[in-house]
Amino acid sequence: MTYDPNNIFAKILRKELPCVKLYEDEDVLSFLDIMPQVEGHTLVIPKEAACDILQLSTTSASRLIMATQRIARAIKSALNPPGIMLMQLNGVAAGQTVPHIHFHVLPRHAGIDMKLHARQMVDSKTLEPVAARIRAAL
Repeated sequence: MTYDPNNIFAKILRKELPCVKLYEDEDVLSFLDIMPQVEGHTLVIPKEAACDILQLSTTSASRLIMATQRIARAIKSALNPPGIMLMQLNGVAAGQTVPHIHFHVLPRHAGIDMKLHARQMVDSKTLEPVAARIRAAL
């Protein structure tokens, strides 16, 4: 897979597209997924341009996982799910749809089935109250 600098996450990083931001530092950006599988479905992306974990530098990989852990802790604190699922897909055959490495952080509750990707977009006004709770936990 070749990195496409016009992928949706690259456009979000360049502020060409909006997002419901949870966290940002010099290395990573975290925001709510606009096609959430569950309430609080969060994406954590590095600012380094890389398609997948195999192309990402070790420095960015370590900073990405540290940020993912921080976000997961905030989601656990803010939303109190009994479980947290981390999902990271590499390549189309694995289900990756955006060619920019990213982690999904998903609060998990018993009895809620999920697929790899949701199919319905949610308005940012619906996402913002959840984002505020997670930001408060950061």
